[in-house]
Parts: sequence; C-alpha cells; structure tokens
Amino acid sequence: MRSYHSLSAVQSDLRENKLSIAELVRYYLGRIEQHKHLNAFLEVYGEEALQKAESLDKKFKEGKAGKLAGMVIAIKDNLCYRNHRVSASSKILEGFTSLYSATVVERLLKEDAIIIGRTNCDEFAMGSSNENSAYGNVLHPMDTTRVPGGSSGGSAAAVAAELCLAALGTDTGGSIRQPASLCGVIGLKPSYGRVSRYGAVAYASSFDQIGPIARSMEDIAIITEVMSGADEYDSTLSSKPVPAYSKELNTDVSKVKVAYIRDCLEKKGLDPEIKARVSEVIEKLKAAGHTVEAVDFPYLDYLVPVYYVLTTAEASSNLARYDGVHYGYRSKNATDLESTYKLSRTEGFGAEVRRRIMLGTFVLSAGYYDAYYSKGQKVRRLLQEKTFALLKKYDFLILPTTPGTAFKIGQNTADPIAMYLEDIFTVQAPITGIPAISLPMGKHSNGLPFGVQVMASRFEESKLFAFSNYLMENY
Repeated sequence: MRSYHSLSAVQSDLRENKLSIAELVRYYLGRIEQHKHLNAFLEVYGEEALQKAESLDKKFKEGKAGKLAGMVIAIKDNLCYRNHRVSASSKILEGFTSLYSATVVERLLKEDAIIIGRTNCDEFAMGSSNENSAYGNVLHPMDTTRVPGGSSGGSAAAVAAELCLAALGTDTGGSIRQPASLCGVIGLKPSYGRVSRYGAVAYASSFDQIGPIARSMEDIAIITEVMSGADEYDSTLSSKPVPAYSKELNTDVSKVKVAYIRDCLEKKGLDPEIKARVSEVIEKLKAAGHTVEAVDFPYLDYLVPVYYVLTTAEASSNLARYDGVHYGYRSKNATDLESTYKLSRTEGFGAEVRRRIMLGTFVLSAGYYDAYYSKGQKVRRLLQEKTFALLKKYDFLILPTTPGTAFKIGQNTADPIAMYLEDIFTVQAPITGIPAISLPMGKHSNGLPFGVQVMASRFEESKLFAFSNYLMENY
C-alpha cells in the first residue's frame, strides 16, 4: 500500500475505490507491529479500530461520513477516552480506566476519526526527551540511539514512522513542537483558550494546551478546526467563533511583516546549521518582498526560569490528588494513612515528577512565595506585554524550534538544567498564550531533521496556518 501524508489523499482514494478505511487501519496496525521496538504506543486498539473502520466504509459510500472519515489518529496517554485506560505514562495511575472522554476525543469521534491507540510520553508530560516514562523510552524512528523529544515523543514518533496519519499531543512548554521538530513532522500549540483542556490530565493548568501532530498543513488545520470552540466543561475557553481553518489555508500572504528575535539567532548553544537555515528562510522572505526585521527581546534568559517556577507550582497543586487512596497505585508497604500517602507517592511518581513537585511546593511555601511564585507571575506579565507589543507591529515571529537536533539517549539525563534548556525557544508561546507551530523545514548534515518555528497573535491561527502553508510550499 502507498503511504499517505494527508487526509485529502486518503479520502481521494476512498472516493475512487482504490482504498477502504479497513485496509488503511490494517496497514497501520501492521506498521505498528513492525515498529514496536520504538515503544511509541502503550496500547493499540486494533480490534476496536477495525470494527469502526468497517462500519465507516459503509457510511462513507452512503455519503454520510464525517469530515475526518479516513483519519487514523493516535492520542497521547494523558487524554481521557471513556472505558479506555489512561496513565500519563506513570505508575501512580496504574490500571486506571477513564469514566469519560476528553472533549477533543469526543469531537474527533463525532467527525468519524478512528483512534488507533494511546502513545507513550514523559510522565505527566514532564520532560523533553521521553526518557521519563514509567514504561520505557520512546526511540527516534530515524536513529534508535537518540530521543524523539518530549513530552509528546510517542505521538511525534508514531506520525514520523507512519504508524498513524496524525496524533494528538499536549504542549505545556514545547511538548508538541519540540518532538515534532526532532522527528521531522508538523506540530501545533494552539492559542490558550482555543481548544478545551477538559479530559487532559493536568500538569500546569494555565499553560497546558492540546494540539495536533501531522505531516500536512491541511491535516493540522482540519483537526484544529474540529477540536476548537467553546466547551461548558472548560471555563478558560474563548467564546470567539472558530474560523474554517481548513478552507483558509490558501489565503494570500503576499505582503506580511515578520520579525525575528536577534537574541535567538545569536544564542550560545544554537547549532550553526539550524542558525544558517533560519537565516536562509529570513533572506528568502526578504527577497520575496516581505518585510522582515530583526528585533530585540532581551528577556530570553528569563523565559525558562519563569516557566519552571510557575509550572512546577501548578504541578505541585494539580498532582496532590494522586495520593494512593482514591484510585491508581497504592504501596503494598503502607500500614496507615500517613504511610499510604508517603509511600504511594514516593513509589508511584518517577524521579523527574518528584523533583518538580518538590520544587513547586518550595516556591509556594510561606517563606518563598513572594520571592519566587509572586515574582514569577509579575515577570510572566512583563513577558506577555513585550511579546504582544511585538505582535502588534508584526504579523509573525520566526525563530528556531530547538537549539539542536535529536540528542543521544542519556546525554542530558544527569544534568536537569541542560534538559530544561532544550525548551529555550518553545516556552515563550505557552507563557504568553499565543499560538506557535514547528514546521519541518530543515535537514542537518547528520541526517536528522529540525524545525523552523512561527508564532502569531492570540487566536490568529488562520493567519498562522496560511503563512505556514506558504512557507512549506515555497521555502
């Protein structure tokens, strides 16, 4: 069977009877089996997916299928799916079956997408390499000695290895865009308040966003279109109407104003080839008649510290509910209530999650709240104001997604600071709530891919998609 990189190609062949949805599902199930060494999936819904595919084939022939018919999609293991297990790749949620579905899952199913399985990730979405999962590392599909990125590493690896057509991830500080960059696929973090977070296992609630990973801008647009919009279960959602993103991809972008942050391209540690590729895109945009200017953003060094102060504080609060009493893992060595709490959490959480909970508890503690958490919120507001000011003057910001290509497994595990700095270019978007996308526009001399990142003003996904499509097709 030919490989498919877009839903439109799948549906075209379905209409011409060159393909059935059942055949497509069998194809992906075969590839998942062939590539199970990547550890991208924690669970595959093979029989269920095939049954749905067979019923959808009839529905498609009758012209009654939803707009995502033929979309075989995977979901990250921190998204709830009714009567299916969800663990956030953590021992603490061992054996837990969800009683309800996330809003995004319900909306995908309503439009006849087929969910083929749940993908491995860093535990509770905390990590940049997918080495923090309780169920083992995900391996990079092009070089199994390297990481796929994190925390949505299983989702990015699954799409890159053609184990599904698209996948959902969550992005708190770059967890969709960073693995998308390292695996050579497209990854989107939507605006905060655009896509419902209901049914996503929370890490840091004022940062978390659910978004798609795919190989075509068409698929990114249509999945976002289906998932977006008001939801009574998420009070942080905007009531702004959702544009028809999939129909606005070819909007004219002949004259746009683009800024690139000078400090990003001059950042120590940025791979020279990534710098050269981003610079090449900038020069080509100028040559095509677009306004492209360098801007100063002298707050780059504050982004990662502010992100980790605030997200760990929120994680400390959100993860307090996992106590060994209500559900999930309970220590066999517990003898009373206090030991149940202490031992279940100590044994159930991995090292990185424990580290972030402790850090968050520290910054929220009475003696340090003003020095860290309160100050972090003030700096976040400053970063938002400066970023919004740039996006009033310019349509887009363009910068690298990651400072390098996929690194070796174990390379950064002994140094948490080095691992945290992997997020240097991706945390600005979730701190400020703006949409950002990683586009697979670079190929390193080491043979590995990397992404170019584009950001836009909040709720300007239509413009972001059109410009991204233009970049992908012309640069």
